[in-house]
Amino acid sequence: MPPGGIEIASFEAEVAAEAASKQSVYFVLEQATLDVAKVGKGYDLLNSDDHHTFLKKHKKEPAHYRPDITHQALLTILDSPANKAGKVKGIYVHTFKNVLIEVNPHVRLPRTYKRFAGLMVQLLQKLSIRGNGPEKLLKVIKGPVGRHLPPAAHRIGFSRSAPKVIAMHEHPAIEREGPLVFVVGAFSHGKIDEGLVDEYISISQYPLSAAYALARITNALEQRWNIT
Repeated sequence: MPPGGIEIASFEAEVAAEAASKQSVYFVLEQATLDVAKVGKGYDLLNSDDHHTFLKKHKKEPAHYRPDITHQALLTILDSPANKAGKVKGIYVHTFKNVLIEVNPHVRLPRTYKRFAGLMVQLLQKLSIRGNGPEKLLKVIKGPVGRHLPPAAHRIGFSRSAPKVIAMHEHPAIEREGPLVFVVGAFSHGKIDEGLVDEYISISQYPLSAAYALARITNALEQRWNIT
């Protein structure tokens, strides 16, 4: 080993560790339609397919009740190589009723919607879900969501009306150093509160589902951070 080899190796390790610490991402799913109500003898997570008559009776628009969007979006984030590599540091779901849910990046959510719906009913009634140990995998927390995000994080939202469409993997947003926050709408129709984001970007000339937009985001970050 050349003189100073240990010091050089140590310095390179420190540089690598510093770079890795800047590779972090947080996700906020905004305006999610997670609403529990007593239907018949039990409690259900309201959705447009199963509770159309119930929603109409209570003067609610069935088309807005799409908890499956949140389910698909969460699976996309949790299944991503970026999350498996430990880069996803926080996942938050903000409902249209102003309930804030923290999702542990290590949680294994049910793959089927029916089981997911049952889990959400349990969460919204008990306010937390534990795993086999003491760690809470899902929990209702105090808002606003900004208090749980890194102070210096750049918050990015998505809008088709943003000035220019740029492919996600080429977007300057992912070139930023430090933690990133992506705010994605978990609704069928609507828009993100402007106060939640620092910048709006557009990544397609077409409307994208929340899950597909998140797939583009995580894939772009994986390319940027050399995660395979």
